Amino acid sequence: MKTRLMNPALWAVGLAVVTFAGPTAGDEINVYSYRQPPLVEPLFARFTEDTGIDVNVTFLNKGMIERLQAEGDRSPADLILTVDISRLNGIVEAGVTQAVESAVLNESIPSEFRDPDNHWFGLTARARIVYASKDRVADGEVTTYEDLASDNWKGRICIRTGTHPYNLALTSALIAHDGEDAARAWLEGIKSNLARKPQGNDRAQVKAIHAGECDISIGNTYYMGLMLKNEEQVAWANSVRIVFPTFESGGTHVNLSGMAMTAAAPNRENAVKLMEFLASDEGQGIYAETNHEYPLSPGIPLSQLVESWGSFEADSLDLIDVAKLRPMALRLVEEVDFDG
Repeated sequence: MKTRLMNPALWAVGLAVVTFAGPTAGDEINVYSYRQPPLVEPLFARFTEDTGIDVNVTFLNKGMIERLQAEGDRSPADLILTVDISRLNGIVEAGVTQAVESAVLNESIPSEFRDPDNHWFGLTARARIVYASKDRVADGEVTTYEDLASDNWKGRICIRTGTHPYNLALTSALIAHDGEDAARAWLEGIKSNLARKPQGNDRAQVKAIHAGECDISIGNTYYMGLMLKNEEQVAWANSVRIVFPTFESGGTHVNLSGMAMTAAAPNRENAVKLMEFLASDEGQGIYAETNHEYPLSPGIPLSQLVESWGSFEADSLDLIDVAKLRPMALRLVEEVDFDG
């Protein structure tokens, strides 16, 4: 892939939530979001500047589906922002979204990055890659995801918990490529190669590489951008380089950020306007630049930083098919006691 993702395997999305006494229509939109404020506020500020419509956002770490189900028809939420294809698929299966028919959305977002029934739409993509020590890992030493389970990496890997959605998505994709038995053996191999018990977030693994605790870690691409913007974390970022592994029978694993309209949506007309803005060239450009991710619409240039990480070929597995393997991935992670 040079500047565009082709048929990514998995994606991730961010969600926002607002607390109100009850749904009231007006010049506003209420968003439930899993994405952190700095990642979405520039978008909403531009939208409000252009339209005069206020965007009210509450951020949640968990419980999005349960909250929407409890609120039912009285939910104040119009729009959901979230990460990970399994979360996007999950909110649809939970019955808390509605289809959105929009020529603008269908023209802006390629069909492989939206729900077949138009319940969710992808916005940006990220790759799940390897952060490798510049000092202790040679160029070309990292090749495939499968090879990470080989003895070559004994005691050299750091990773966050295997039950985290980002790692479950990667495991799901590996099941799709190599089968259940191979995925179980792969998880056992990764576990035996860990330098320490799974812990922390993706940035914490890079910090551990910088400290000499391990040589490589698995993480999302955009964390490099976030570390470089944090004065305390620049040294961590500068101690590693991004490497794009592939599956032996595929490309580099990717995931989405995306959006969906809630089933209640008291401000439906305004919500459609916001969705169309987020999917526009301007919206995706701002979103991708702010989040250090890959825009989905053809023709939108990558940020200079993201382009500097190099090109890769995105895996071609169907997103929804991979999402459906999440329960099996979780079962395998628990069977091998990956986090124990």
